[in-house]
Amino acid sequence: MKRLITSPIYYVNDIPHIGHAYTTIICDTLARFYRLKGDDVFFITGTDEHGQKIEGAAAKNNLKPKQMSDKISAEFRALWDSFDISYDHFVRTTDESHERTVKAVFARMYESGDIYKGEYEGNYCVSCESYFPANQLIDGEFCPDCGKKTSIIKEESYFFALSKYEKKLLEWYESDKCILPRGKKNEVINFVKSGLKDLSITRTSFSWGISLPGILNEPKHVVYVWLDALFAYLSPLGLEQNGTLNLAGQGNMAHFNECGVHIIGKDILRFHAVFWPAFLLSLGLPLPKMVAAHGWWTRDGQKMSKSKGNIVNPKEVAAAYGIEQFRYFLLREVPFGQDGDFSQRALIDRINSELCNDLGNLLSRIVGMSSKYSEYKIDASKLEAKHKEELDAASEHINTALKEIDEANMSRYLEEIWRVLNIANAAVAKYEPWTLVKNGDIDGANAVVALCANLLAKAAILLSPALPKTAAKIADTMGFEINTENFTHFITQNSTKDFTTKACDALFNKVESELMMPPVPQNEPQSEQIKIDDFAKCEIKVGTVLECENVEGSSKLLKFKVDLGESAPRQILSGIAKFYNASELVGKQVCVLANLKPAKIMGLESQGMILSAESEDGGRKLVLLGTHSPVKNGAIVG
Repeated sequence: MKRLITSPIYYVNDIPHIGHAYTTIICDTLARFYRLKGDDVFFITGTDEHGQKIEGAAAKNNLKPKQMSDKISAEFRALWDSFDISYDHFVRTTDESHERTVKAVFARMYESGDIYKGEYEGNYCVSCESYFPANQLIDGEFCPDCGKKTSIIKEESYFFALSKYEKKLLEWYESDKCILPRGKKNEVINFVKSGLKDLSITRTSFSWGISLPGILNEPKHVVYVWLDALFAYLSPLGLEQNGTLNLAGQGNMAHFNECGVHIIGKDILRFHAVFWPAFLLSLGLPLPKMVAAHGWWTRDGQKMSKSKGNIVNPKEVAAAYGIEQFRYFLLREVPFGQDGDFSQRALIDRINSELCNDLGNLLSRIVGMSSKYSEYKIDASKLEAKHKEELDAASEHINTALKEIDEANMSRYLEEIWRVLNIANAAVAKYEPWTLVKNGDIDGANAVVALCANLLAKAAILLSPALPKTAAKIADTMGFEINTENFTHFITQNSTKDFTTKACDALFNKVESELMMPPVPQNEPQSEQIKIDDFAKCEIKVGTVLECENVEGSSKLLKFKVDLGESAPRQILSGIAKFYNASELVGKQVCVLANLKPAKIMGLESQGMILSAESEDGGRKLVLLGTHSPVKNGAIVG
């Protein structure tokens, strides 16, 4: 089977965050799963680079829109490459082939009568790049999607005849899995049933976008960013060829014609579940098999924002805890469609309990038992006769897992895999193979080991799309390969086999404490008043920076050696790397909260806190606190 899998085409107004990582890792897991089954998969991700938001953000940074787009797009691609995301094509909406595709699409829709010229006046949200009717606004002026204030814009525009496709859209929604979760589909149906208005699809108020086809002779118009971006799902497949549209589905277009799965955030569901299928209907192209919308992420129960300083940087989490651990947490933590919450404590709990104990310890037990009982050889000849009940129970969980992943529900997919692992771990506790050996029942002990090994092999094959490196290590240790042939053998045919294991290192190491610095708010709320006795508890000393260097794997942390007049210098970590170069701080005197309880950050101990203050007077936005003139190291501030 041919399958098209897409992430959103990410907007380049800022660097990637946890939501981008979550969506992309889901797509990567799906792509790896279907390839493992033997399907022909085409996985697209990329960046959306046009529009008023980009034009404005670039101007604020004294850059041209293309310069800013190049910079942020490169950060997305570098992150996905460092995460080993298995995309087949990284598309940019500034690619020449994409721009030609959009112009050809616009021309075809215009020639067929689905695009016409008119004038639009309404409330426009720059952040969402969308107009909203007055009856949908919050308090008459705020965007219903992002909550930001809209502005009334009146401009000449070309319109797409969206209302023409209302009935056909409602017919498409009758398909069971076309929009997931199903509750979201009901929201879309209600929106369409309330009546669709034709869609403004060009802008004249800014210039950073794709110009209209030459046949229209409209130099002041650019294509609406959503018509532009959505066709990034098809431009890499060859929708446009030599200036005309490949609507017959030749070549790579067959990937789309067979099956399109779009994984998106819930905030852009309307664009993908209403506008996108209407555009496809206009061109006579097949509609997607599934549009699946996931929820949003908070951090420690709070909405993420720059002002709170609590945006989760995927690169920093992966550097601190490991890419596979981060992948597992994102996919396992929240059922698809619901909002999720990131906290280091929750991540650590899953690493220690599920990855270390349930998965890692099971592999270690299998290797240990096979080495003691049978010289690393695992004989499965008596397995089905002795443990059919456990094998049947595991098979039920595997079948459920396969149904869950077909609906992009990664959390429940992994939950079912863990139930298979739990059967194996429970069997060891129940049958105590060491006791069977002691009592002379070698066959019984070996059958228990064979049960655990086969269940772990089945779990590893299913786990490989989510944790490819971990699964590969399990397979190498047990002497088998993760490939389509073994997927068929272990999963499709529900068969078992013998193994030859070998000694291996632990799959995962336990995490004893949080490895990342807590968020630093950019705008602290008013603190409650304290008494002089409370302040007296703080021991603030002046010290000289002896050494300073960047912490590997972190873009925020600097590691200091500070002389506080004590018998040995203090090692202190501070998240100020974005405001200072390490070399310029050596020799400076700083103020240190010296009696702060030591903490481990990214595996390094920090023995105090270097004090700083926010600044809004240009230059640095954060300034270290020091002294006007040199003082003795260890001098008390008070």
